[in-house]
Amino acid sequence: MHKRIRVYLDTSVISALFDGRNPERQGLTREFFEQMETFDVYISEVVLAEIDDIRDAQLKNKLINAAISFEILPIDEESRRLASEYVTQGAIPADYSEDALHIAISTINAIDYLLSWNFRHIVKVKTRRIVNMVNLSLGYSDLKIVTPAELIY
Repeated sequence: MHKRIRVYLDTSVISALFDGRNPERQGLTREFFEQMETFDVYISEVVLAEIDDIRDAQLKNKLINAAISFEILPIDEESRRLASEYVTQGAIPADYSEDALHIAISTINAIDYLLSWNFRHIVKVKTRRIVNMVNLSLGYSDLKIVTPAELIY
């Protein structure tokens, strides 16, 4: 039996659906959402907390409605420890610990692909290299960190 690909969406992917400032990114995100039924899709309590921090009530409701059908992964002590290790090793700056938590929760839950549009801290070679070095050294599986476009094309 063929195993479905497990993907984790960080907040940037969900918010890109409604962000017209970058039409290409918005279009690619919509394409991913159109193909989403072929994947097992997850978000986490981190995503919900980030959505909750949005001040624009109309935008917040749009994001909640877009995210409501995904399985929600918890923040647990193991993911906090792993996120801390990513920060310690320089994968993610200490001021952006939520980004490290997205990665750690994905790793702990054996997610195949973490999808993000966050090029500053998540979708970059340095982050991928350090995350997978840490994962290997601690006995976790390799995590593929990509944009939605990389997964659908």
